[in-house]
Amino acid sequence: MVSPELLRRYPIFGFMDAAQLRAVAMLAQEVQPGAGETLFEEGRPAGALYLLVEGTLELWHVVTDKHEQGRRRELHICDINPGELTGISAVIEPYVYVSTARVTRPARLIGLEAMGLRELCKTDCALGYGLMCQIARAAIGRLHDTRVQLVALRA
Repeated sequence: MVSPELLRRYPIFGFMDAAQLRAVAMLAQEVQPGAGETLFEEGRPAGALYLLVEGTLELWHVVTDKHEQGRRRELHICDINPGELTGISAVIEPYVYVSTARVTRPARLIGLEAMGLRELCKTDCALGYGLMCQIARAAIGRLHDTRVQLVALRA
């Protein structure tokens, strides 16, 4: 568990009232991976939603060629900076990470346990709606970053 006051510092949790912050804080743990570590990997079950507190992460996506077996390429999608969410697949079906997150500088994150968070969203619709709005904002940002990468590849 982390302090609800720690969560309150981040705009992502700004829509939550005190009871909602306490409930989310009960699902939260601090995670401190070192530089070079993989936080989560594409294709694996999404066990947590993360908020980066300190450090830097890179999101990568593996592209495979369906016409040439064995041909694959890793594409850098974006950097995750302090105050941003990552691992949003933890609350979006089929609950499998769609990218790989690598730590580029020692990091401190708040990890929110996925199953508990999804259950909390089912029982508290206002919390679920507010959280999904934050998730959508993060997803749209990643989509923009991916589009920029695609344009750069075609240029």
